[in-house]
Amino acid sequence: MSSHQPWYHGNITRSMAEDLLSKEAKDGSFLLRDSESIQGAYALCVLYQNCVYTYRILPNEEKKLSVQASEGVPIRFFSVLSDLVEAYYKENMGLVTHLQYPVQKEEEPEEEPEAVSVPPLPPRNVPANESRESHADSGRAIEPSRPSFLDSYHQRLQLVDMSHLSEEHQKAIQDYFCSAVSLDADQVQNGNPTLPNLKKLVMTICKSLNSEISRTLPVLETVQKLVDQPQSPGGGRLRGQLSVDSSQSVAFRLEQITKLICSIEDKTKNAVFESVGYDGGHRKSLIPPVTFEVKLDSLGISNKMLLKVDVEGGKVYFKKSKDGPEDKYFVHNKILQLVKSQKMQTKLVIVVETEKEKTQRKEFVFNDTKKREGFCQLLQQMKNKHSGKPEPDMISVFVGTWNMGNANPPHNISSWFQSKGQGKTRDDTANHIPHDIYVIGTQEDPLGEKEWIDIVRSTLRDITNISFKQVATQTLWNIRIVVLAKPEHENRISHVFSDSVKTGIANALGNKGAVGVSFMLNGTSFGFVNSHLTSGSEKKFRRNQNYISILRFLNLGDKKVNPFDITHRFTHLFWLGDLNYRVDLPPGEAENIVTKIKQQQYQELLSRDQLNIEKGSGNIFLDYEEEEITFPPTYRFERETRERYAYTKAKATGTKYNLPSWCDRVLRKSYPMVHVACHSYGCTTDIMTSDHSPVFATFDVGVTSQFVSKNDPTKDSQGAIKFMNCVATLMTKSKTKFFIEYHSSCLEKFVKGPDGENQDCREGFIKVRFGTQVELTPIIADPEYLLDQHILISIKSTDSDESYGETCVALRSAEIAYTEFDVILTHHGERTGTLTGGIQLRTSEGKQTEKLYDFIKVGDDSGASKGKYGDNSNKSYMVLPSDISNPSYMGVGFKGSSVSSRGGASGHGAKDGGSGNMSPKKTGYDHSVCSPTGKTSSPVSEDGQPAEMFDNPLYGLMGKARCGKDQEISRKDHLSPSEIFAFPKPPDLDSDRIPPVPTPRNRSFTCSEKPQNPSSVPTATSSSSSSLQPQTFTKKPVVPSRSEGGMIMSGKPPLPMKNRPDPQPQLQPKPRDYRDSSELPCKLRPPTRPLPKDGHHETPQPPKTGRPLK
Repeated sequence: MSSHQPWYHGNITRSMAEDLLSKEAKDGSFLLRDSESIQGAYALCVLYQNCVYTYRILPNEEKKLSVQASEGVPIRFFSVLSDLVEAYYKENMGLVTHLQYPVQKEEEPEEEPEAVSVPPLPPRNVPANESRESHADSGRAIEPSRPSFLDSYHQRLQLVDMSHLSEEHQKAIQDYFCSAVSLDADQVQNGNPTLPNLKKLVMTICKSLNSEISRTLPVLETVQKLVDQPQSPGGGRLRGQLSVDSSQSVAFRLEQITKLICSIEDKTKNAVFESVGYDGGHRKSLIPPVTFEVKLDSLGISNKMLLKVDVEGGKVYFKKSKDGPEDKYFVHNKILQLVKSQKMQTKLVIVVETEKEKTQRKEFVFNDTKKREGFCQLLQQMKNKHSGKPEPDMISVFVGTWNMGNANPPHNISSWFQSKGQGKTRDDTANHIPHDIYVIGTQEDPLGEKEWIDIVRSTLRDITNISFKQVATQTLWNIRIVVLAKPEHENRISHVFSDSVKTGIANALGNKGAVGVSFMLNGTSFGFVNSHLTSGSEKKFRRNQNYISILRFLNLGDKKVNPFDITHRFTHLFWLGDLNYRVDLPPGEAENIVTKIKQQQYQELLSRDQLNIEKGSGNIFLDYEEEEITFPPTYRFERETRERYAYTKAKATGTKYNLPSWCDRVLRKSYPMVHVACHSYGCTTDIMTSDHSPVFATFDVGVTSQFVSKNDPTKDSQGAIKFMNCVATLMTKSKTKFFIEYHSSCLEKFVKGPDGENQDCREGFIKVRFGTQVELTPIIADPEYLLDQHILISIKSTDSDESYGETCVALRSAEIAYTEFDVILTHHGERTGTLTGGIQLRTSEGKQTEKLYDFIKVGDDSGASKGKYGDNSNKSYMVLPSDISNPSYMGVGFKGSSVSSRGGASGHGAKDGGSGNMSPKKTGYDHSVCSPTGKTSSPVSEDGQPAEMFDNPLYGLMGKARCGKDQEISRKDHLSPSEIFAFPKPPDLDSDRIPPVPTPRNRSFTCSEKPQNPSSVPTATSSSSSSLQPQTFTKKPVVPSRSEGGMIMSGKPPLPMKNRPDPQPQLQPKPRDYRDSSELPCKLRPPTRPLPKDGHHETPQPPKTGRPLK
């Protein structure tokens, strides 16, 4: 009944309700909407003095409705909403003001039904003259062309030699193309498109074949019944009827034979495999040895070499020739790290451990970038296989999307699952590497669910020799998502959910919409959404609405985190499908677009891509990431070719243009400080049954295990997560109080914080300060577990218990000390404000294990490994990260406890206040943190210059004066590689110039430059400080003491790290990083610290550290 009332707006969002009331701009304006926090409840929104007040309308057990108004007002119950609204038109009913002006619901423009991809049938049983009139256009098109149409066939008959054919066949062909073809044309003009005379010709020609088919089909069907499942006898009877019916076309019956043969082969293979318990993974080597031809750079001389990778054997052989001996090799556990050159895309450094427990760097140059990538993936696979870990900490995920165009797929679709085609593709050497998870999304899929899954599994078995297990499937009309996993992950996957949302006409039809699947793999949550949004170049706003509807109503994941939509519910969320966003150019530019595509000038077209524009404006896919597009538009091709785009379509209303566009996309969003690396993103070129090309994307993603602590639970200290000094700035006109809710899987239950204090209520904004410190108690305090966890935060109102913004904070950001954060709040896909504050973490004692995804790194090879330094002009030579998923998740920027100003924050995200984070290579985020495990390289200030270096009491002192090489060895015992190699070169030192005096090179310097503005440079602090408030240490810069061979020189002060009378307990060691070191002891690597800098000779000061949290 309420749905017919003008003031009832259904399930509109809170922000939309505020906008509608603000437009009305009259006190007493009101509307009703569905509550976002309680199902079956309503929210009464009232405008008064330019503020919106919200009152919940709750049903009781008898379905009677009542308003939660001011205290002291008697509660009244109503049977229907209309009676309730009528009663509150009176004054003094407990509302801020009585109801006066209902805000009308905005009428949505009616959608035109989209054209069906299959052409409509011609009219039946109408007089010929009416038919000719109704088809005047086609009649005019056929009549003038008929003479030339027949003449052309006559000419061809004269040219084609038919002497080798029987007389019967010759006569049948001549009769048809001389006369009968015109009869078929008349039939078509009169509404019968079946071409009966052509069918008669084909039946005559294929008479012998038809009889042979009639003999062959029953035999094949008998075999089919033997291998078919016993519970499906109906299918056999149906096929028997088809074989008896010889009136079917020859093409149809040949297709029956083809399908039967394929089905027999597949089912027999499956039955045999299952009978012997064969899953493909244990019978033979999945990945054969692969050999790469490379060049080895040694002493300036380039020598050809061969690298043979044996994944199954866990060895890499170094050979000088193809037939050379295989006596020189390194076992998997002696290969410590791979470092990709960023400047030279074919160069790779392999860090190996020698017999003397020292590292050795070997530099190789591959033939091309894809070969280098294939080599890296093979070695990563080898590391994973032989790691000895009972549970994985990284898996590979394949994500594919294809609009099938209501046509059956070709027989071979293996190129799709092997990431072959155009764009960022896999090298052939990686063909045999299976992914752990395969997610396949289709749209306009004409096949049945079982038939399509059988095709996909059969294709994957042919490629990988593995029978993948079905995790889940969900279908909405012709939109489908299928998730398959390796058999070894079957017991690791749990909490599987699937759902669908319709967004077709009036959100009631399922021709458009989304399907989704979610699950847990050990301790990591995954979500996958396959959507088919509204088509049409001019309907981008409707597509935006589709996206918001899917975001709000797709019910996946943990139901306990009710305030959060799917963008915050999963560690990794992948959104794929035919999103239908087009290149926003006028139809007259069609030819120019095709020309630019042929010239591979994609960037100019992508700048007009509607998805990029809307995403950049913050309207959709806020803070999602998409790999760079380097493949041509995937829509709209002529079928059976990828050479031509069919960008025009004749319709009754005129010519419709479908400009070539990137309709088919894969986007992702992950929690902050988790590992995600994209290895391929492209489209196929050999699957041409649809007007869309299939799109593929592959990822390596970090996962966590179900944690079991090795510590004694009776002795294990209790952990703590403390949030303090939180301030939220909310974009709202609501007049209410707010509180914070904290959700996480590391907590026994969610925690509700105290109410905040509203401050600075500007037009459309409210600043809320939460001054009380909130302490959360995790269920496990072991750092191995806790540092992989995240806290979901929701800002909620006290009056309606509805969320005004959500975000996520990584506990790893507070691994070292108190850390400040600055994050963006969102709600239902819209940006709703910001949240700042500090987080302090206390863990028990425990050792972190090395992560497998730290094996491959990306380094800047600007001479650091050789001890040379570049110039000091706008360059900071450091190792760049390649494995941070999203360093500015929701705009997050983490700041260490030493931050003296907001501008000088050094963290894993850039706080730019933009609409969200992009791909790491596209943004200027801070590179000082290079992996989720916290490995760092040299800090960088905002202007791109290296950070000022102050003395650090935990590490001794750092300067720029020259000293002996023995001092360098001593320094290495205390410095991480980034501290050794991240210095800018002094202006008077040329990296290529030979030193005038043959003295040993040194790497300890004394600075003679003036210090930079401290507001833009992080000041030094004790990294072991664990006090709750940030502590800033101001110290005079000093020079390091000189030492030879690690010995203290006379008359010089001792190094703090070696002579501290009561040293602090060592912090947690980080996983090893060998990118900048040629010979570092493997077992004496301290954690990385911010670099100190000094400019004067002073005695080192004792460290100022806070007491650890107990």
